[in-house]
Amino acid sequence: MIVKDEAASLSRCLESVRGIVDEMIVLDTGSTDATPAIARSHGAKVHHFAWCHDFSAARNKALKYVTADWVLVLDADEVLVPAIGPVLKKAIRQERALVINLMRQEIGATQSPYSLVSRLFRHHPDLYFTRPYHAMVDDSVALLLQKEPDWQIVDCPDVAILHYGYEPGAIADRDKLQKAKTTMEGFYAAHPDDPYVCSKLGALYVEMGNLPKGINLLKQGLQSSQLVGADAPVLYELHYHLGIAYSRSQQIEPAALHYHLATQQPILDRLKLGAYNNLAGLLKAQGNLIKAQQFYQTCVMIDPTFAIGHCNLGATFKAMGQMAAAMDHYQKAIQLDPNYAEAHQNLGVVLLKVGRVTESLAAFRRAIELHQHSNAAEAERLQRGLEEMGLL
Repeated sequence: MIVKDEAASLSRCLESVRGIVDEMIVLDTGSTDATPAIARSHGAKVHHFAWCHDFSAARNKALKYVTADWVLVLDADEVLVPAIGPVLKKAIRQERALVINLMRQEIGATQSPYSLVSRLFRHHPDLYFTRPYHAMVDDSVALLLQKEPDWQIVDCPDVAILHYGYEPGAIADRDKLQKAKTTMEGFYAAHPDDPYVCSKLGALYVEMGNLPKGINLLKQGLQSSQLVGADAPVLYELHYHLGIAYSRSQQIEPAALHYHLATQQPILDRLKLGAYNNLAGLLKAQGNLIKAQQFYQTCVMIDPTFAIGHCNLGATFKAMGQMAAAMDHYQKAIQLDPNYAEAHQNLGVVLLKVGRVTESLAAFRRAIELHQHSNAAEAERLQRGLEEMGLL
């Protein structure tokens, strides 16, 4: 781990690996809180590093302190899933396994709830981190495979890591986004034909609202991939973020095309949930309810715990006049996420339509209560609407 001022979350992270790992290496990059002391209290070996705005430099420094045969990388806002220990231990016993790609669940993410990350790898002298912002070992892995092609990369399809960085209050602020942009732009200037940096920096431009610049860079990434090659996960990201960018700029046809191309990439289905869900949303907005229903059903088939997918499927069934099916999926979304305000609100609408007024009011009251914590304007609008209808 590399850390800085992570006193609030570090204990949860380190507790999650207790009894699974043989040593904990924590590299502190300048904490002013109790982070180093907390790390030591959990048995971690704490080392210090002067931050130089380069994540790969810090991670490579931490790597020098590792003595074990395999390396698991976590951030302080992540935890290892308790039941995954035996799965990982079985995976690393494979004689020629070099990297175990781990499924990470993005808790609170409204777009893609899963990602595949190269966070478990053999402590091999030729493996090291590259890239100043999205530090990863993938580049060095590719170089090693050119020399020693009998090494294997293994994908672990079970969720291994829970990432809490998308929860309310944990989302990157504007200053952090600006720092990320500056760092990635520096790397891009030296590597303009790298599809990966085009995907990450292009997506960041889109997130920050610079749609034309984001679209141009993502398209450049696709062009570069035809020349230098890009693996399926990178191609997925390029198409997926182009779908988002075109959708936000009201260019529906190219948005749908890129979402569709994203779903065609040969990667694990869970990693494509964002593209399926967003493509369904475009189709629903265009009135193509049958196709939207099919894609939303694909989402919940891939991941039955995908609460957003159930809520969206409920809204589609409601638009089709199938109120019982709509209620089933709204209730499933609430069962999966009891604090899902929109699902409570939508359930209230359907219950009201079928004449179940008392249950409807209970759902609306719960929605108002939840909205008051995260969307006060919507809570007020809903409250006022119910009063005008004489229901409150």
